[in-house]
Amino acid sequence: MLKNLLLVAVRNLKKDKWYSLINIVGLMIGITFSVFLILYILDESSYDRYNVNAGRIYRVVSFIKEPERDMSHNASTQVPLIPELARDYPEIEQAVRLAGGNGSTLFTNGDKQFYEDKVFTADSNVFKVFTWPVIAGDAGTALVEPNSIVLTRSTAEKYFGATSAVIGKTLRNGNGDIYKVTAVVVDEPANSHLRFNVLISASSLGKNWGGNDWGGFGTYSYVLLRPGTNVAALEKKMLVLYDKFMAKDFGPYNIKIHYGLQPITSIHLHSDMVNEPEQLGSMSYIYIFGAIAAFLLLIACINYMNLTTARSARRAKEIGIRKVTGSTRPWLIAQFLVESVLIALIACAFSLVLFSALLPTFNLMSGKSIELSTLFQAGHLVLLVGVVLLVGLAGGAYPAFYLSRFNPVSVLKGNLSRGSGNANLRRILVIAQFSISMCMLICTWVVHDQLVYLHEKDLGFSKDQVMTLNINGGGNTGTRVSSFVNDLRKDPEIRAVSTAWDVPGGNRHPFWLMSIETKDGFTQKGLSVYAIDENFVNTLGMKIVAGRNFTGRSDTVRSILVNEAMAKEYGWDHPLGKKVKWVGDTSSYYMEVVGVIKDFNQASLYNPIAPLMLLYRPDNNGIQIKVGGNNIPAAIASVEKTWRTIFPELPFSYTFLDQDFDSQYVADQKRGQLFMIFSILTLSITCLGLLGLIAFITGQRQKEISIRKVMGARAGQIAPLLFGNFVLLVCISCLIAFPVAAMFMNKWLKLFFYSPGLTVQPFLYSTIAVLVVTTITVAFHTVKAAVASPIYGLRSE
Repeated sequence: MLKNLLLVAVRNLKKDKWYSLINIVGLMIGITFSVFLILYILDESSYDRYNVNAGRIYRVVSFIKEPERDMSHNASTQVPLIPELARDYPEIEQAVRLAGGNGSTLFTNGDKQFYEDKVFTADSNVFKVFTWPVIAGDAGTALVEPNSIVLTRSTAEKYFGATSAVIGKTLRNGNGDIYKVTAVVVDEPANSHLRFNVLISASSLGKNWGGNDWGGFGTYSYVLLRPGTNVAALEKKMLVLYDKFMAKDFGPYNIKIHYGLQPITSIHLHSDMVNEPEQLGSMSYIYIFGAIAAFLLLIACINYMNLTTARSARRAKEIGIRKVTGSTRPWLIAQFLVESVLIALIACAFSLVLFSALLPTFNLMSGKSIELSTLFQAGHLVLLVGVVLLVGLAGGAYPAFYLSRFNPVSVLKGNLSRGSGNANLRRILVIAQFSISMCMLICTWVVHDQLVYLHEKDLGFSKDQVMTLNINGGGNTGTRVSSFVNDLRKDPEIRAVSTAWDVPGGNRHPFWLMSIETKDGFTQKGLSVYAIDENFVNTLGMKIVAGRNFTGRSDTVRSILVNEAMAKEYGWDHPLGKKVKWVGDTSSYYMEVVGVIKDFNQASLYNPIAPLMLLYRPDNNGIQIKVGGNNIPAAIASVEKTWRTIFPELPFSYTFLDQDFDSQYVADQKRGQLFMIFSILTLSITCLGLLGLIAFITGQRQKEISIRKVMGARAGQIAPLLFGNFVLLVCISCLIAFPVAAMFMNKWLKLFFYSPGLTVQPFLYSTIAVLVVTTITVAFHTVKAAVASPIYGLRSE
């Protein structure tokens, strides 16, 4: 039985090669790129699940409520929290801290010198919580002794050339401290919310790690809960920590703090915390890409249904004869479903080839590291087979039930009109295809406009052609910063040089509790603080809107600058002379505002501009260099030459501020590119099906066209008759797609604090694009039919 079904299916595929090719190509594209998206979604959803006890590992997070401010959600906690939890909460099996990860640290082994980022200080029991397989050394004792260090495989190979025989060897940091390598672990998986290159034993910090300071945040805290622990009850139990340890420090300022437990498996896609160690994903894009994968398959299935039902008259006699000779309706249904599944299987075979060819490009664009073997893992292979069967059965279900119900007597008498096949259904399916394609194009355009806006928006400073260097060598490097800066200022390739603790887009500026003057007296608030020299404002092209800039070392003690947001926040109509003081300082000493700097974006445009205070400090370790635009390579070479003269023991490493700042949007840029490509593919599959459908329709109306030509109609009068209906269907699709796209894009734009909002252009441009592509697709067959000699349409009469 199955053999007969397959033979008939193969014959029908060969008989209608053109339509079979359209269906196979459409399904091939749909399956290939939906599989890409499904694997992307699975990878995004797999973060931190490699840990053996992933279901019991929670991160402790802080919720901080200040007066007149929204609740702050912080991924970090204070240093003393974890020892307290481990001691007094039996629900916790293990508790561990990691701190650091920001900036870079210089390590040296002989003549090998590198700046390492992602360097963390960790408690000795970190391997009892996280699953980081050890290649060499003993995980149980690796971080017990002071000045012990654990390296990842790639880091060990960078300094020692191998991972074997490195236990007991040493690395020296920029301050001259020597660390002994006690273990080497595998490189942490890419799907981890916290990644490291180096772990340093917490005991290396001595009393700084075991202190009782509940005022500072910056430590990532994790707990491994005992099986069956009630998480909500434990969070409630932890509420007493505020009264016990923090009320005396924060209570006078009406600051409240409590803790939450966040499953590590939910951090990547669901966290809304600040101070995350890695860039997070977004559930919005998971939903979007999941919808796109479904749309790609749906449109490919619609193509198959459209073409099959449209060509129903060609198979009417076959169906009639089969029924007369004894075929039952279930047999006919099985026949059409087998044909559909066979087409899906052929498309799947081609899609595997296309998948393997495009996988490197997809990884590059998405930032993933998906391997071809991933597709053939048991679970993923079952998923692929499921997709193929779903496409085959879904695409063939309606044609199977529709065609199998033809009355054999009517068919054999010729009562089934040519070109029948439920034209209304075909119109509905075409509208569905165009609506999906239109919606995706609009969304793509909105995403593109938002990313362009982020790139071009006035940030309040100039990020172009600004080199940034950080001196992380320790020792006596601070005394040489002034010499380095002065030598650079003599260079004709350099326009300006400054030093600062941090630059916009960085995360090295502290957040301090300050006592701030207001019209109602002094109030205590947390405040971001930059330390800059007198050249910082000029180097970054900022503007002083009131008062003056720093002038030199005389400003060190009392003078501060504030941004416009701070003046507005505290009701300073006349900010000059307003006073600010460190909380806890009992002296009569105050700092006074000498100038107001025009607001600039300290962080990405996801965030509003926050109140900011700038202190005067000369010779900071962060250096900003505005280079000339004529010959940037020459300027870089000149800076490097000066660097090697002043800091011969340190490796020369630099970045450009525009690249650093824009890197905050890399994830959105990658997703936007993927979204654009899949939108184009969706429209392409739609047009592919439209190409086959219009070819069939023009064939069915060839006699009508020939008669019109004989009666004197010109090609220009005939062509609009054929594609006018499709233009109408596009217009109907607009009425469906516009509100749907507007609803989703309004929600997406709310992720950004700054955006141009929805404009008419994406809707207009998308409509024009679809109309143009539709017209070109339809024009080929309509013009061909319109200019053909009428004899070809009438010669059978």
